[in-house]
Amino acid sequence: MQIGKKQFDIENRTYIMGILNVTPDSFYDGGAFCDMDTALHQAEKLVLEGADIIDIGGESTRPGATPIGEQEEIERTADIVLNVKNRFGDIPISIDTYKASVAKVALDSGADMVNDIWGLRHDKAMAAVVADLEVPVVLMHNHLMLMQQTFEVPKHSNFFNELCNGLKESMRIAKSVGIKKENIILDPGIGFGGKTLEQNLACIAELGKLKKLGFPILIGVSNKSVIGNVLGVEVGERLYGTLGANMAAVAHGAAFIRVHDVRAHRDALTMWEMIKFTQ
Repeated sequence: MQIGKKQFDIENRTYIMGILNVTPDSFYDGGAFCDMDTALHQAEKLVLEGADIIDIGGESTRPGATPIGEQEEIERTADIVLNVKNRFGDIPISIDTYKASVAKVALDSGADMVNDIWGLRHDKAMAAVVADLEVPVVLMHNHLMLMQQTFEVPKHSNFFNELCNGLKESMRIAKSVGIKKENIILDPGIGFGGKTLEQNLACIAELGKLKKLGFPILIGVSNKSVIGNVLGVEVGERLYGTLGANMAAVAHGAAFIRVHDVRAHRDALTMWEMIKFTQ
């Protein structure tokens, strides 16, 4: 798989997507990297610690977060994307947005791919932007009927059928506008769409079922409530649990893991690969 200037051997390796939230209210590090200097410093840290991709997001998608308008999100992300690209040009940049206009400006500013938490199903113009610019896209599973503010949990009579059907609908939209198969990554959406604790865990335990859809899988579980609920720990104490969850995802075939703590995951992944490829 080609992302930006970099070739990814998704059949044999797992890659690290480092998170750069330029938001004041993200659940883990909201407000820490909102200005240019701190954002560039964090980007440099992610690069030095071994990130393969930097995922830049300008709107918090935590439960109960207040949505922001397109222009505000553009103002938060476009210049940072441009400056990160200018300073670290070889590392691919992902724009984490579900808004077509935000994605278009970010891609024009140097981003190399789109990470859409609604899997092309929220903004009908997003698919055309991705297709026209021929960039990779992460299609995440979400539940269109869920309102973040209500915390209402949808009733899943058959969880994996619903999960696969949602992803297949995103794939259908992608195909309808000419997005190439080799530019599609799937994300089961851990922590999104009203999934229960058991369903979130199943996204990793049953990852092999998702791989049968024929696309590389990205797992985003870093420091989320599923870790806190299992271990009974607060946000700042979830690194070890996150490492455990992500290494389980790697063992089950995840091609990408999206993380806040790159250094810890780089070390764990290096050891995993050293053992895996030792014959």
